[in-house]
Amino acid sequence: MKPRTILLALACLLLPAVGWADEGMWMLGNLDKKTSQVMKDMGLQLSAKQLYHPRRPSLKDAVVSFGGFCSGVVVSHEGLVFTNHHCGFSSIRQRSTMEHNYLEDGFVARMREEEIPCPELFVRFLVRQENVTRRVLSAVRPGMDEADRSLAIDSVMWTIGREVMDKDSTTVGAVDAYYGGNEFWLSVYRDYYDVRLVFAPPSSVGKFGREEDNWEWPRHTGDFSVFRIYAGKGNLPAEYSPDNVPYCPAYVAPISLDGYREGSFCMTLGYPGSTERYLSSYGIEEMVNGRNQAQIDVRGVKQAIWKREMERRDSIRLMYASKYDESSNYWKNSIGMNRAIRHLHVLDKKRAMEKELQRWIENTPRERKKLFTLLEGLEANYLARREADRANAYFTEAFFNGPELVQLALSILNFDFEGEHETVVAGLEGIVEQYANLDMDIDKEVFAALIDTYRAKVDSAYWPAFFQTIDTLYGGKAATFVDTLYAHSDLTSPRGLKRFLERDTTYHIYEDPAITLSIDLLAQLFEMNYGMREPSREIRRGERLFNAAVRRMYDERNFYPDANSTLRLSFGTVCGYQPRDGVEYNYYTTVQGILEKARAHAGDIGFSLQPELEELLSSGRFGRYADKDGQMKVCFISNNDITGGNSGSAMFNGRGELLGLAFDGNWEAMSSDVCYEPCLQRTIGVDIRYILLIIEQYAHASNLIHELSLPD
Repeated sequence: MKPRTILLALACLLLPAVGWADEGMWMLGNLDKKTSQVMKDMGLQLSAKQLYHPRRPSLKDAVVSFGGFCSGVVVSHEGLVFTNHHCGFSSIRQRSTMEHNYLEDGFVARMREEEIPCPELFVRFLVRQENVTRRVLSAVRPGMDEADRSLAIDSVMWTIGREVMDKDSTTVGAVDAYYGGNEFWLSVYRDYYDVRLVFAPPSSVGKFGREEDNWEWPRHTGDFSVFRIYAGKGNLPAEYSPDNVPYCPAYVAPISLDGYREGSFCMTLGYPGSTERYLSSYGIEEMVNGRNQAQIDVRGVKQAIWKREMERRDSIRLMYASKYDESSNYWKNSIGMNRAIRHLHVLDKKRAMEKELQRWIENTPRERKKLFTLLEGLEANYLARREADRANAYFTEAFFNGPELVQLALSILNFDFEGEHETVVAGLEGIVEQYANLDMDIDKEVFAALIDTYRAKVDSAYWPAFFQTIDTLYGGKAATFVDTLYAHSDLTSPRGLKRFLERDTTYHIYEDPAITLSIDLLAQLFEMNYGMREPSREIRRGERLFNAAVRRMYDERNFYPDANSTLRLSFGTVCGYQPRDGVEYNYYTTVQGILEKARAHAGDIGFSLQPELEELLSSGRFGRYADKDGQMKVCFISNNDITGGNSGSAMFNGRGELLGLAFDGNWEAMSSDVCYEPCLQRTIGVDIRYILLIIEQYAHASNLIHELSLPD
């Protein structure tokens, strides 16, 4: 790298600070005056208390964690929630049949009675946040090793959370670690479990472009779906009941039809899953060569088999659509992340910062005494577990995220049949649902292919014991071994589960070959993890000390914590970007791009349009949802800072009005979980006006439009 490139990298990459206003996932309960002032200077017209208040309605009360894996926003006084189509995808698929394919054709409830319960979903509202660092760390004693420290901290965290629930049974208390385990905050939530599907656009809208366009800009996907929250008496959480009524929110997100311009202030509120911006270069290198590469290699093999069969049969497409979508999303993410880390020289930039840190430690007496060997120790401990960690990543992907027979066996083996009745019933329904969406012939082919993949990618020291059986009894043919395994297992259908539940004395579940194989795999996974226990403990300690040292070295900077599935705010502006020399991307797309892509990909199901949808988009009659220049915008981009879990996050203007829903990042900045790229990183959102156009003019769901408080 050229010296100037390194200097720029150090300035804008590893040192998260309010100086780069568009970087950061900020805690609403811990917004400082400096950050608030920067937002105001950029165009925010709300006060910090209007964003977050623990006792009075504020914007945070309109934002939810959706299902624990996405985000959403409340848009009506009767509990309507907008989120992404891909966030509701699994629930939509579960309610679909060959006769009523809501994935392909869409769904709309025109009356409350038609709304479909989704017992697998819940939404979570943040009530308040509180810094409990002093109390948590009071359990740490001098001389504690990392294992004892973790046990002591976990005990206090659990106690604090339990106190919240004991005080108010309608709330949940969760203490999370921040800054690598150097700070701890309590979040108090209220969860609602009666969530019902209200609206889903057809896949020609909600998944337009499918896998080819995923993580790409320009984008033309109407990635949204609509659900409703229901509550029991007193507007409090309740399990599903026909007697429940629509939830009355404390705050409803207002909607803007004014759109945006380049440079317009934009902020997102949502629940980002996890980032590792403060991870050492040694940790990033391990991630690239281990977890990411394992996902790329293993899922690529599995998905190729799934995709081939999905293209052959509509019934398989319906059965496998949701799991293929989830698997391929992370697969492509890993490909993009590894590519971006290399292309953007992320490791070089991290190492340059670490050299600066080492010099600071050596020149600062109080730091030198404690941390002189910090980086040396991190390097040594990552090296000590390198091969085992890589094997562990491939092992998990190939055998626990691969063949579904193993997943079913483990689900049955670990099932708590003595739990509460509702929990037991829901769990059994989940297992039966998995059987209903599984083709055993496909699963056998996947299992055999992944055995061969694991053998080719992982050193023989980490091969499971059954590999020797394959070599000695089956001539090295994985497919023959798998055929025999499935032929002799009663768990290839719900019959084995039924025999077990009925206590059939002729069926001994621990002798079922799928169970014995799964137990053997678990035992080997335990051994692999146990073998890494010492370096792993030292790595956790080293990364925690590393995180704290970086913050002390740059103590004039305002550091945000890594994402950890808690509510966060990011802010920036609507803006285009230049991904490479001679290429410049605009900050929005229009329906014209949908029509162009449909023509360019004629015959490709991922870009097909229903005739009535094509007619609407070609008509030019978009009413109040068109921009001032008459264009019908579909998607837009901003330099907001998001990651997985932010899907469905509300994108607000400076007045706190809804502009759209965040649903993706861009391919050129896929390294964003470890490093923010100010010149490249963009959040892709679907325009709220396109959402409303589809609801009103395509689906003719005026009942939903009337619920919204739209400007005249």
